[in-house]
Amino acid sequence: MAFKKIATALTTGVSAAIMLGASFASAAEEITVAYFLEWPTPNQYAQNKKLYDEAMGVKVNWVAFDTGTAMSAAMASGDIQLAFSQGVTPFLVAASQGQDLQVIDVAVSYSDNDNCVVRSSLEIDKTNAKELEGKEVGVPLGTAAHTGFLKQMEHFGVDTATMKVVDMSPPDAAAAFANGNLDMVCGWGGALRRMKEHGAPILSGPEKEKVVGKVFDVTSVNGAWGKENAELVAKFLKVTADMNAKYKDGGKEEMLPIIAKEAGMDVDKATAIIDIFAFPSIEEQISSDWMVDFMPKFLKESADKLAEGGEVEALETYEGAVNADYLKAAAAL
Repeated sequence: MAFKKIATALTTGVSAAIMLGASFASAAEEITVAYFLEWPTPNQYAQNKKLYDEAMGVKVNWVAFDTGTAMSAAMASGDIQLAFSQGVTPFLVAASQGQDLQVIDVAVSYSDNDNCVVRSSLEIDKTNAKELEGKEVGVPLGTAAHTGFLKQMEHFGVDTATMKVVDMSPPDAAAAFANGNLDMVCGWGGALRRMKEHGAPILSGPEKEKVVGKVFDVTSVNGAWGKENAELVAKFLKVTADMNAKYKDGGKEEMLPIIAKEAGMDVDKATAIIDIFAFPSIEEQISSDWMVDFMPKFLKESADKLAEGGEVEALETYEGAVNADYLKAAAAL
């Protein structure tokens, strides 16, 4: 099957931004941040309490998106300046097309909260995964879930050319799966929980991490806007880090009801998801394990893998797509 269509959601917005040059005011009076519903994270406490607005001295607007590809398109058009918890794959698709994006932070690390689920009635697991050939699967193309799907299928020797792959957002895929319309679905967060009501993953989170590698989302910024508003970006990352630390250091009981509200979930469901998340500290992120050495190499290897399938034209290097300076500045605040 052909995967080149995965970038179609981005093409118009990215090309327009590149050709026409999106203009970004340097002394921003307000900013807009993209985020996901049903994706509970400690920073949503600050979102609710307007702690970002207070620390940054600007109005911070929060807009929910269904996929990271939509985030990239909105950033290309100048509608948003920062994307919180954007998947690596949509970031790579946009950056490889020439969009001026930079990874500035690891928003969340996870393995158990992004996966593919096979319908229980098929009785397909890791011992007979080849039987997935010819099946119909709902996948949000151009996302981390899509990359994970491809790597898992390659691991099991499943020829994806035999499969009918339908581009669907996780909420839509979960609904179709519940109605019996798909054999396998891939997604994350609350949608993944609903998918598991009708099936099971072929690989557990830890098993999948051995196949796929680290699974994480990033905070990304428009490069030009970030450069012009470096202090705002650093303050944004500082608030995020403070919320992660507050949650880890005894703030869970106070914060969870508010986090769940902002994520559009009840507390029990939000707890089940956030409990399997990890939120690296600034100190951890500016080490070689994350932003300094790992990230550019990981992005390059991931882009080369996508290029093998004809999905992107990988850049020679992704060093310029990673910027740890904002985190270093945040650490000094």
